[in-house]
Amino acid sequence: MSIPQNITTLKQKLPEHVTLVAVSKTKPEADLLEAYNAGQRIFGENKIQEMASKWEALPKDISWHMIGHVQRNKVKYMAQFVTLIHAVDSLKLLQEINKQAAKHKRVIDCLLQVKIAKEDSKFGLAPKDAAQLLNTLDKSTLPNVRIVGLMGMATFTDDQTQLNTEFGVLKSLFDTLKDVHQLDTLSMGMSGDYELAITAGSTMVRVGSAIFGQRNYN
Repeated sequence: MSIPQNITTLKQKLPEHVTLVAVSKTKPEADLLEAYNAGQRIFGENKIQEMASKWEALPKDISWHMIGHVQRNKVKYMAQFVTLIHAVDSLKLLQEINKQAAKHKRVIDCLLQVKIAKEDSKFGLAPKDAAQLLNTLDKSTLPNVRIVGLMGMATFTDDQTQLNTEFGVLKSLFDTLKDVHQLDTLSMGMSGDYELAITAGSTMVRVGSAIFGQRNYN
């Protein structure tokens, strides 16, 4: 199937309350334009400089989401335009995002990344640490960032019981924190597990290969 067909099929499957982030990392601008012309406006990248290059080249009504691990010294390259940063895992990173956002007179929305997977390669805060960070966050000292929700990546596995358990941990934490901290976004689920994630309560899915096809990292 073509990229436009894939976008249309996906959007027909997704409930109205679920936001689709088209994960466009490593893909050429022409592929993104195909998705854009099919109505997609939210794209996710995992490398800041690649995202900045695409931002400069592509239509300005695109909403750019940084979904990868963020190095503090790279925040300045996206602070002018990024819409949502998914993978915030420390107070120091929040402080840097706040500093760079202030330079552009912006408030940048962020998600706290919670580690729910069993894999050591996955980043994120322990659930109790995420809750503690939210509870101790002094919004008066970070006026240019806004925590709007949580994000998590499940283990790369076909074991649906394990996936449901991991998604359940994140949904439970979200439910505990959402009213106190005005959270509205729960970003979990990718091409292989987004349907399970939605059933578990996800409000935002990050889908790449089901839209653009498999990636060639060579």
